Parts: sequence; structure tokens; C-alpha cells
Amino acid sequence: MSQGEKRRRKITIRTLQKKMREGEAITQMAVYDYRTAVISDRLGMDILCVSDTGGMILFGHQSTVSVTFDEVMIMAQAIDRGSQYGLRMVDMPYWSFHVSPEQAVENAGRFVHEANAEVMKCEGNQHHARNIEAIVKAGIPVQGHIGITPMRMPQLGGFFAQGKTADRAKEMIDDARAFVDAGCFSILCEVTTEEVCEYLTETLPVPVISLGAGNKAHGVHIISSDLFHLWEEHVPRHSKIYTDLIPIIEDVITRYMADVRSRAYPGPEHTVYMDKDELRKFAQTVGWDSKLEQLEGAAAE
Repeated sequence: MSQGEKRRRKITIRTLQKKMREGEAITQMAVYDYRTAVISDRLGMDILCVSDTGGMILFGHQSTVSVTFDEVMIMAQAIDRGSQYGLRMVDMPYWSFHVSPEQAVENAGRFVHEANAEVMKCEGNQHHARNIEAIVKAGIPVQGHIGITPMRMPQLGGFFAQGKTADRAKEMIDDARAFVDAGCFSILCEVTTEEVCEYLTETLPVPVISLGAGNKAHGVHIISSDLFHLWEEHVPRHSKIYTDLIPIIEDVITRYMADVRSRAYPGPEHTVYMDKDELRKFAQTVGWDSKLEQLEGAAAE
């Protein structure tokens, strides 16, 4: 290690609290494949959130409601293999913590035991606080998720920003406080008005993370595939496409198919060949007359 180079330290909840106190922005990203985990962890991502959104990107679900527990488990295990320093968070999928405190603890415990997860994320409202509290009391930290909660939005008529009225804003404040009272170490605000997120940032004793909720929080969450436009069906207003990979992927696949059809790929540089003596012996053994003729013709030249 060169002089002045900082030694990498594992991100913990204490790290996040320190960042909150010192005004250093927390970076959180939804990650659901090994390679993205390796890269983002190497670059210093604070929180790697195994999001059920990955079920849409990787497995073709049209909403997170149909993403299964086992699918999230597969993604969580991949992120565990690909990360060392970032805090590994699992977004508990639909109906995995909703039924009872016992169910909530059992499923959160499975993510810890089978995927080495460190913390959970649970979306919902104050009515889920009892089950979330059970997870926390079992020794598994939880980030509470308010605002747009994708598991419930299809049933509520679609996705739209939350907190535009005073009554709805107050309701979400109550949700967030109920989560904090239940022991949540952090609150994620998804597509709430900036004012709701700002108020929570100023008044709650835990880090508040914005996902499409403005720039006044202690940190920001983004979905990794949104950075690259990998979900073509819809680009949320709050997402920022840093590089559109779709045209790049289309170009590469188009050129690959053209090379195959024109017999340009694979070329000699991509191919393994037998030694000529071994090839002649092989051709004689199997009676490959056309190859023997070819070899004899090449020798005559």
C-alpha cells in the first residue's frame, strides 16, 4: 500500500451513520448480477441492494409482484460472491414478510444464512411495522422503504409520485416514523416529493436515501440497469441514463450475425488446428478421404 493510500474498510451501519453526521453522500445501487457487483464494489459503492427489480431485467417479469423468493435468492447469492466491501442488502420480495412476524423472521434469516446478506429492505407502510420490528429484534437490520412501493402500486392504479398533498405527505411521515420506531436503520423514499424526503432528512435520526425524491437526502439510490437503459419499456423521470447500451448491444449482435453468415467468424485466429502429421494419421484412421486428398494437394504445391 502506497503512502497516503486509504485502506479499504468494510461498509457497516456505523459507516453510514458517520457519513450522515459528516454530510458525506451515501451511494446505494440496485444490483442483481455478479459482474455488476464486482465492478461497483471495486469502485466503492456503499450499499449493494439486491433488488427484486432484477426479476424484471433478468427474468422478464412485468412487475416486481411476480418475482419469486427463489429468484431473489439466486441474485443475492451472486452479489455475495461479487462483493467484499459494500453493505449487502436484500430487497425482500412480495409476500415474503407480509403474513406474520414469524414468516418475516424466517425469510429474512434465510437470506442471511443462504446468501450472506447483511441487511434487508422492506417496502410498505406503518401497517407492516410489526413484522419489520420482528426482523430487527431477531438481529437483522432493516431499511424501511416508503413512497412508491412497487409491490402495491399496480393494485393502486399505477405508478405516480407520492406526497403531493398535505394529507398524503403526513401519512408517509407517519410511515417513516413507524419504521424508525420499529428499529429501521435507514429510510428509502421512492418517488416522493422532495419536500417529504427533505423533511425526513432533517428530522429522522437515521440516514434517509432518495430514489427519485430529490437531492436533499443523506444519499441516493439508483437501479443499475437504469444507468444503461437496459429496461427499454419505460424510462422513469428520476432515472439518468449515463450510457445507452442498447444501440451498442444491437450493433455488436448485428455484426456477429453478419460475420457468421459470411463465414468471416470464426477466423484462423479463433481456431485450434491439429498438427499436420497427426491430422494425416487421424484422416487415415477414420477414412476421411477428402481431407487426405486436401493434404496431398497441399504437399504437392
